[in-house]
Order: sequence, then structure tokens, then C-alpha cells
Amino acid sequence: MTYTSSKVLTFEEFIAQYGDNTRYELIDGQLRDMEPTGLHEAVAGSIAGRIYVEIFNSNFNWLIPKTCLIKPPAAEATALRPDVIVLDKAELSKEPLWSKEPIICNGSTIKLVAEVVSTNWQDDYARKVEEYAFLNIPEYWIVDFRGLGGLQFIGNPKQPTFTVCQLVNGVYQQQQYHLGDTISSELLPNLQLKLDDIMPI
Repeated sequence: MTYTSSKVLTFEEFIAQYGDNTRYELIDGQLRDMEPTGLHEAVAGSIAGRIYVEIFNSNFNWLIPKTCLIKPPAAEATALRPDVIVLDKAELSKEPLWSKEPIICNGSTIKLVAEVVSTNWQDDYARKVEEYAFLNIPEYWIVDFRGLGGLQFIGNPKQPTFTVCQLVNGVYQQQQYHLGDTISSELLPNLQLKLDDIMPI
């Protein structure tokens, strides 16, 4: 992740200039280049595919958009672009921007977000944990397939880690999984998934 400009952007300026460019998100007016790699995108695609199978098999009225921004109501000049986001179709009619732009403003529309960790691991493990909890998103997955996170987040020695954050009384309870572990999700109780299954070749 790099900061690409010293100029502070408003949310509106970001949407006008970078809204269609999936490389960028905006945090507190700072433009972030998320520097996606092929491996990063492969992992994100595998996660989205696994979730979609569960949505289809369970007949949930949810969808996974190709691209989507989150505009947290309490954060000025912030537009988050999760690697994978699951939306409740029934709530989309309450979204003020959705009919014109793939932008979500209400946390109640979001069932799950997943972030594939890259060089911006500080955002994934700290800032976004707070933002997504404040939005009352039931589950947040942090997929650190390269073991990049700080020692205080993934332990020592560093290793590939899949963290499931489940919202309990407004705070995320975190459960970590490593290679070989079966991942558990309250939101998707029939999910059969291990970190091994989504590791890039």
C-alpha cells in the first residue's frame, strides 16, 4: 500500500476521480493504492466463490457484487473497498446511492466483508476492525495468506492466518485459524473451508 498524493480528497472528489478504479480506496482523505497482485486477486476470487456456493446452497437472499465501496457514515472522507463483500438484497432498496453507484452507506445491508491482507495490513487488522464493527457488520474475515500482519496480531512466528471476527455486543470476537484448521463461520454454518483451500499456487 502506498499513499499516492499529499492532497487531501473529499469523498465526492474521490468518487469523481477514482470511483471506478479498483486499485484505490480513501481513508481520512488519503488516497490509498492497494497494489493488488495476481496472488491477492486469486485468493479474493477463491473466497468469493466459496461464499457464493454457500449462498446458493442455503438459498440466502444475498449477493456478492463485483465491485463495491463502503461509505462509513461516521467517517469523513473515507471510502473503503473490501476485497469481498456480501450484501443483503432485501436491504438494497434503503441504500441512497446504490441505484446510481455501487456504494453502500448502511451497515445493515452488509452481511460479511473479507479483506485479503497485503502491505496495508495495519488497516486490515486495526482501522477496518473498528470501522466494520461500528457499522455492525456481523462477520469480518481477515485473510493473511502470506503472514504479513504484525506479531501482536498473528503471533510469533508469523504464519499464514485466517481470522474470523464475529460481532458480539458491538465488538468483534476474533478466532484465528492456520493451515490445516477447519474454519468456522456462524453466518455460514455449513461452510467447509480451510486456509489451505484458498492458498494461491
